[in-house]
Amino acid sequence: MSVKQNIILAVTGSIAAYKAADLTSLLSKADCEVHVVLTADAARFITPLPFKTLSRNPVVTDLYDEENGWKPTHIKLADEANLLLIAPATANVLAKLAHGIADDALTCIALALNPKAKILIAPAMNGKMWSHAATQQNVGTLKSRGVEFMGPEEGMLSCGYEGIGRLWPVEEIAKRSLELLR
Repeated sequence: MSVKQNIILAVTGSIAAYKAADLTSLLSKADCEVHVVLTADAARFITPLPFKTLSRNPVVTDLYDEENGWKPTHIKLADEANLLLIAPATANVLAKLAHGIADDALTCIALALNPKAKILIAPAMNGKMWSHAATQQNVGTLKSRGVEFMGPEEGMLSCGYEGIGRLWPVEEIAKRSLELLR
């Protein structure tokens, strides 16, 4: 890649949030400009510090986080993004995105996103939550708008159940992200 690609990596409140640090590292090493948005629920699982260190950029944790300049951070990021990557994505954020709810930095960025930017979502949640009719309807709505999904995969879940709901491997998420940027 000759020009650095801008990726917004949104991390939501799943136990898999810690894996997003590895994803940040992989994308940064691939010469991408990575801007991490950490939801309030994600920050209960992992702090902003590893993301700030690995991306070498400030981490957005609040809609009203402001950098230098006059333009709101969420609008600036949305304007400059080539890819919005949400990994891990919870059932809650899928519902918000499907219904146009914009009540935090991530959902406001998603609604204001540059129309040329692609969206890739890697869900991670309890299998019953993933399989629920409401979640599946929300996924269908997002797919009909051109959103791409990776996973979830099957395996042992943090809740103790075996089944679908695990975050797709971060190496594969990073690989697909880079393919979408070509």
